[in-house]
Amino acid sequence: MAFDTLGLSEKVLAAVEAAGYKEPTAIQAGAIPQVLERRDVLGIAQTGTGKTASFTLPMLTLLEKGRARARMPRTLILEPTRELAAQVEENFEKYGTNHKLNVALLIGGVSFSEQDKKLDRGTDVLIATPGRLLDHFERGKLLLQGVEILVIDEADRMLDMGFIPDIERICKLIPFTRQTLFFSATMPPEIQRLTEAFLQNPARIEVAPTSSTSDNVTQLLKATGSKDFDKRAVLRELLEGAEDLQNAIIFCNRKRDVTTVFRSLERHEYNVGTLHGDMDQRTRMTMLDNFRKGNIKILVASDVAARGLDIPEVSHVFNYDVPINAEDYVHRIGRTARAGRKGTAYTLVTEDDHKYLSAIETLINKSLTWVGEPIDFETANKERKARRKTGKAAKSVKSSNDNEAEKPPAPSRRRSPPKPRQVVESSVEEDQDALAPIPVPKNPEPSGNRKSRNEKQEPAFSPGVHIPAFLLREPRPKKAS
Repeated sequence: MAFDTLGLSEKVLAAVEAAGYKEPTAIQAGAIPQVLERRDVLGIAQTGTGKTASFTLPMLTLLEKGRARARMPRTLILEPTRELAAQVEENFEKYGTNHKLNVALLIGGVSFSEQDKKLDRGTDVLIATPGRLLDHFERGKLLLQGVEILVIDEADRMLDMGFIPDIERICKLIPFTRQTLFFSATMPPEIQRLTEAFLQNPARIEVAPTSSTSDNVTQLLKATGSKDFDKRAVLRELLEGAEDLQNAIIFCNRKRDVTTVFRSLERHEYNVGTLHGDMDQRTRMTMLDNFRKGNIKILVASDVAARGLDIPEVSHVFNYDVPINAEDYVHRIGRTARAGRKGTAYTLVTEDDHKYLSAIETLINKSLTWVGEPIDFETANKERKARRKTGKAAKSVKSSNDNEAEKPPAPSRRRSPPKPRQVVESSVEEDQDALAPIPVPKNPEPSGNRKSRNEKQEPAFSPGVHIPAFLLREPRPKKAS
């Protein structure tokens, strides 16, 4: 099947031919005609099978008619991460070279003023993350009444990141008569419930079993110790022994492990970079661009790089940690073996990862191959239980010994009798001085300036003091009445 049989416009076909694509993938062949018929679409396919082009190409054809108005976008594409949003924008620039469409990107880490200018000019295609989109709406800079097509991409990742309440709110702001395109690599029960709420009689396009992995990826397991330095040593061993290693992505569960592994490889003189959610947007985009161009050979990343990033020539993927969510494994190894290429994925496994590894093998319905000696999880589990019992027994013995030990008597509440005075030997003279009576004054002065009651009052004027004459006069007798 060729692209010209799908109903795309001549401008889009010319852009696809210029990009070097001859035949559509299975998801593109199934979704594009349904989108052109204005039907809701539920697309389920493995990562790396061209889901982005399955909605960008028909949207370009539909947008050839009509004109955008200020602050009222005609179409809206929701992405879970900034990197995916920027990648979709690149696809519109790539396939829309023959169109004069305004494309706006609303993501965090970019100033509001620049984004407001694009919205004021009128936007045919608005690509956004849910949080930044609602920020513009609440500021009164965006109106959603004119949206004709809504695309929810990587819906399972939206669920993992907690964006579903935001998406439900956005859907209430968009006209009910919209066309909705819903794409996901996996379909857990929560996503199935959302499709029933968002889509109306959708065309279900499922080109691969849900949560399956590509046959072009060689999936291998490697046993390692649980200590960080053991895992880093095994990782370096795999990097040195990997065949045809062009470049690689190393995934860690935690951001602090991303930094630790990055610094370790940097000390061992590897050409390495890092990518995680705490980095600012400019640094993240620069790091991805350098990795695509080959300036960086190894990229240590968190799951922010696991979903939808299109880096075609990644030869190897290393899971430094077994992902806790089994579906994340499908997305991680999907970064390699893209567009029909071959790839290899290694996963470092410790004795504590049995539960997570079993969940992965159950999800993909495949038993993975071990490199070297495999881990006997049954024996390791018995040894772990034995160590726990030994630890509990030792703890109980210690506690019983502590209880049997003599405790110091509790202090009595009664006041203890006064201690006898200690007699200190001294010379005879010192003893006599000590036994001599302390002289007590006969008339001790009372405290302060007040006189005692029995003490005779002194005259107001002491002798020898000049007394005024009028005070020495005799008082005049009173006249008889």
